Amino acid sequence: MKNIGFFYAFVLLSVLSAISMFISSTLTPFLSPLIIGILLGSILSPFYPKLNRAYHLQKGMDFSAKKLLRLGIVLYGSFITLNELATLGFKGFLLALIVVAVVFVSAIFIGRALKLDREISLLVGIGSAVCGAAAILALESTLKTHPSKSSVALGFIVIFGLMGMVILPLVYYSGLLPLSDYQWGIFIGGSLHEVANVVGAAAISPESQSVALLVKMTRVVLLVPLLLIISYLIFASSDSKQKGTLYIPYFAFGFLGVILLNSFIDFPPFIVESTQFISKLLLVFAMVALGLQIDWQKFISFGAKTFILALALFIILLCGTYFLVYFMF
Repeated sequence: MKNIGFFYAFVLLSVLSAISMFISSTLTPFLSPLIIGILLGSILSPFYPKLNRAYHLQKGMDFSAKKLLRLGIVLYGSFITLNELATLGFKGFLLALIVVAVVFVSAIFIGRALKLDREISLLVGIGSAVCGAAAILALESTLKTHPSKSSVALGFIVIFGLMGMVILPLVYYSGLLPLSDYQWGIFIGGSLHEVANVVGAAAISPESQSVALLVKMTRVVLLVPLLLIISYLIFASSDSKQKGTLYIPYFAFGFLGVILLNSFIDFPPFIVESTQFISKLLLVFAMVALGLQIDWQKFISFGAKTFILALALFIILLCGTYFLVYFMF
């Protein structure tokens, strides 16, 4: 009976995650189930304190938001192979590297100028620079932040990711920018937040879609070195509360290891597809758990400055990536 609360938490998360996966796959294929998961969890969050008191859900929520999250990120490497990334060439990799570095560093300086909470600045920065929700979850696991900080970062990443997914195809069809379909693919892959945003926006042409996903996945791979750099900088900072204990996000190496396995071993398609499904499901579990634990008062208190930061990074992403594509390709 001791672990009955853990069981109840697992049942609740399973039901909400299944609903999120269903909505994403059937009703809104260009909206990631991770995003639907946190939205669903956040809608139900006012009821969570009572449910937790009655059914002792917290241990199960913590397990999902930490352990299952890290396993999901490790298995996320099954979406990527080095051979695919190699087809992009050095210029494609360089563009992705510049985008990630400039956007993330900009987040730190803009957040500091706004006097915004440092952890929120880092979360919004990595979500904008790398791969939206998955990157925020990975950094949240590294920093061990309060769920409300991750949630406010995710909220604005969702908003601007969806805006970009709508705006860029409209600009493409208007003919305002002198870019080929190939260049448009690089532009979309280099500037949008979520993989689902890239898939949706790059549907403008087959050539754009294929190259956009390659650029996006190159940004995703850069999550590993960025997490390590952040961990070291936090350890090295004089005001760190955890001075003397360098936290190494070992799951990032697991993520890289799965990419290598997927690159050099020819797994049967059903194994790759099953691994991808499990990865997505585990990340949705974590997102629902995160959403359920939102403290709306804290969320609102962080809102205005976080919006300004996310908007500034969105503008930097669009303008900066456009000029890189125009002059490099």
